[in-house]
Amino acid sequence: MAAFEAILAETQQRFGDHLLDATVSNGELTLTIERNAVTEVCRELRDNPVFAFEQLIDLCGVDFADFGKGGPAPVEPQPRFAVVYHLLSIANNRRIRVRAHLDEEQPAIESVVPIWRVADWFEREAFDLFGIIFEGHSDLRRILTDYGFIGHPFRKDFPLTGRVEMRYDADKGRVVYQPVTIEPRTLVPRVIREEPR
Repeated sequence: MAAFEAILAETQQRFGDHLLDATVSNGELTLTIERNAVTEVCRELRDNPVFAFEQLIDLCGVDFADFGKGGPAPVEPQPRFAVVYHLLSIANNRRIRVRAHLDEEQPAIESVVPIWRVADWFEREAFDLFGIIFEGHSDLRRILTDYGFIGHPFRKDFPLTGRVEMRYDADKGRVVYQPVTIEPRTLVPRVIREEPR
């Protein structure tokens, strides 16, 4: 805990207004920063020997569309999208999570590929699955779905069955796309109990 307090004090001093929130949960410090300061903050977290977070372990997108529904409502409304960076300091044996919230209409943030080269495919994945634009990325294109795929399948408003299905058509000798043929159904378990006599 003392290590987190030292990092937190240093981040508050270094990042000031760019730091929106800092919390410790599950033994890991999470910093919420302004979207516009992501490259500045990440470069400092990598290069400053106090932090020395030289490795980006993971980068992912998050869709908060249903956040707070079905449970206690959040104190204030969440922006819909966020990018989360998981960093590791091998030198100091520490982990940290950095989160930046994005606009719903145009979810865009600067690329961190110039800071951590490994972010290249992570950013392509977040673009493909969530539609997050990483400004300055040299090759931002789909990586998991087909190039002709429409939509972003990890968004919470994307239908579970999808919009199209593909199959091989032997007559045409190629793969064809067609509307989904799965009939929507209710997945409520049916419980049958026999009453004791």
